[in-house]
Amino acid sequence: MSPHVAIVTDSTAYLPQQEMERHGITAVPLTVVLGDAALEEGTEISARSVAQALQKRRPVTTSRPAPEVFAAAYRAAAEAGASGIVSLHLSAEISGTYDAAVLAAREAPVPVRVVDTGMVAMALGFCALAAAETARSGGTLDEAVAAAEKRAQGTAAYFYVDTLDYLRRGGRIGTARALLGSALAVKPLLQLENGRIELREKVRTASRAIARLEEIAVDRAGTAGVDIAVHHLASPDRAALLADRLRERVPGLGELLLSEVGAVIGAHTGPGLVGVVVSAR
Repeated sequence: MSPHVAIVTDSTAYLPQQEMERHGITAVPLTVVLGDAALEEGTEISARSVAQALQKRRPVTTSRPAPEVFAAAYRAAAEAGASGIVSLHLSAEISGTYDAAVLAAREAPVPVRVVDTGMVAMALGFCALAAAETARSGGTLDEAVAAAEKRAQGTAAYFYVDTLDYLRRGGRIGTARALLGSALAVKPLLQLENGRIELREKVRTASRAIARLEEIAVDRAGTAGVDIAVHHLASPDRAALLADRLRERVPGLGELLLSEVGAVIGAHTGPGLVGVVVSAR
């Protein structure tokens, strides 16, 4: 086993399985609590199950991984020959996952650099891929961290939800903002800003909201080389149409990924989510 830098992330990165396997990326699962059952994201519960539960108004909550789960992932990476580990996670402003990773890193058998990317979904996934590509080419621990941080700085995430109620219930957006976003039956557009979910603007209809997402993404991309991810929850037609429009309109488009979000993000956004991530290459 030759020494290498290993990449660990969490299940909210929503990386395609083939990309994780190709780069040897490990994703530590968060937990979704549905009724009395605590289920691991990605293996024990689907986003569609969460969407159905929310539509039936069943209680759904989420929780971070225990530090012991991260510790096991770090040990496994060290046993596989890693000389160091970069552990990249969703924003600490919206989850305790980063804190759990920091606790586990203190006892790891090899150096672990834990990074709060301030991102989520493929905004996080693109950071993990950047770190993995650097490590794969022989980069050091510091170089892999720097690659992830640079990718995070050049990445933006915007999304539409049918209602802010789910984000409000989970404490991911303040009650005042939720009430503001729900006023006059307008449809909210949100963005990740400084690791927090912020209300960007309000539009009158869902179709207009998706059209605005398209314009925002095209403006953000400009003519530079970018990768884009389009996410959704129980809204495949809207997402596919948005993805097709972006393929036509973004001149510097590299990779475009279209996927349904997982159970954890779905629990906080509710059915109808459509999101777009624009990440400078």
